[in-house]
This record gives sequence, C-alpha cells and structure tokens, in this order.
Amino acid sequence: MNWKVRFRNPVFWVQIVMSAFAAVLAYAGLTAADLTTWESVGALLCNAVRNPYCLLLVLSSVWNAVNDPTTKGIADSERARKYDMPGE
Repeated sequence: MNWKVRFRNPVFWVQIVMSAFAAVLAYAGLTAADLTTWESVGALLCNAVRNPYCLLLVLSSVWNAVNDPTTKGIADSERARKYDMPGE
C-alpha cells in the first residue's frame, strides 16, 4: 500500500471518518439529524468504543474504505505504488 500518498489525500480521510461514523450511526439506529448536541455525539462515540460488536463494524467499514477491490490481495497496483502525490 502506498500509505504516504493515501495519508496526504483529504478524500481518504473523509472516506475513513464517514465510513466509521456511518457504521456507528447504523448500529445505534440513528441518523445524523438525531445528533443535535456535542454531548450526544460524545455519548454515541463513547458507547461505540465500549461495544466490541460496534468496533468490529467500524473496523469492517474502514477495511472496505482502505482495500482496493480491483487488485489482487490487499496491495495497491504497481502503478499506484509509484505515485508521489494523490491523483497522479
């Protein structure tokens, strides 16, 4: 994996955060509209961290965001490994 390029790409970070947050919301049976205070967001995240099943859902979502299904195994393609910046 070309982690250096992925870490520099803001789309990668949005994808990771959104996939993890969506998994937590789905497990809790909530929508983003239900989170009307920072306290409710904090409580949701604390409850998610305490729940092994919810953590497994988050890890699964993050795995799906990181893994490239168009390549064999878990590695990036040869071309992607040669990138120095995102989008080359």
